[in-house]
Amino acid sequence: MKIERLVLVMKDVIKNGIKFAAIMLPFAAIGGFFAGRYSFATMSADMQQMLLAEIGSVNMYATISMVQSVMYAIVCGILGYLLAEKVRLLKTFGFQKKKLAKTAVIAALCGVMFSLDYWTFGAWIPQVAESYQSEIIIRSVDNWIASVFYGGIIEELMLRFFLMSLLVFIIWKLFFKKREKVAIPVSVFVIANGIAALVFAAGHLPATILAFGELSFLIVLRCFVLNGLFGFVFGEIYRKYGIQYAIIGHMGTHIVSKLIWLVLL
Repeated sequence: MKIERLVLVMKDVIKNGIKFAAIMLPFAAIGGFFAGRYSFATMSADMQQMLLAEIGSVNMYATISMVQSVMYAIVCGILGYLLAEKVRLLKTFGFQKKKLAKTAVIAALCGVMFSLDYWTFGAWIPQVAESYQSEIIIRSVDNWIASVFYGGIIEELMLRFFLMSLLVFIIWKLFFKKREKVAIPVSVFVIANGIAALVFAAGHLPATILAFGELSFLIVLRCFVLNGLFGFVFGEIYRKYGIQYAIIGHMGTHIVSKLIWLVLL
């Protein structure tokens, strides 16, 4: 009877994971398409010509990006759901006013801090200051939509829902396997979050090279501060409140920072 009950529970979890991933698919498609368009716009003229010769059009490149994004949502959505349920990171979906208010405050503060990039690293790194003079960064609709939908949703599914949950599971099994009936220590979640944040930051290095043409100490430091620090914050929101709040926090951070740049730059 226990085995049958476990099988039924697993079937329900898998079914719910598939439903969750299905809900994410439209957002993944939108985010992936506009991320592709924005990525293409930031490339050098030579790179653009080479890609156009290969694939034919900007929208075709964006469509390829959209397909990749959808695949990320399916894989990370389903596996992330299973892992999150296993390590007790899966929270009840929906929103509570108090948690939503706290997340909004965190997103606003993170957005303000993120926007300071122009006045801090931009003052030390000429390439950063120059990048903010581009309409692509400040006013591009493609950039806004890509940041909110791809950054806010797909990156959270990949780095928090899937990777952070997986790291918690691995650390728990490796070092606390004798204590499986006891609640997973908070330190495991914090360590997993820290590693996921570092991976999140490192994942931005290729785009950083394309954007600035080099990886100096300050440029690498900027990459890890902006992406690693805020990634850790989103991970803490995920741990305490749930993935839906981490998504809201990430999306809100981009919106607030871009509004500040839109007004002040």
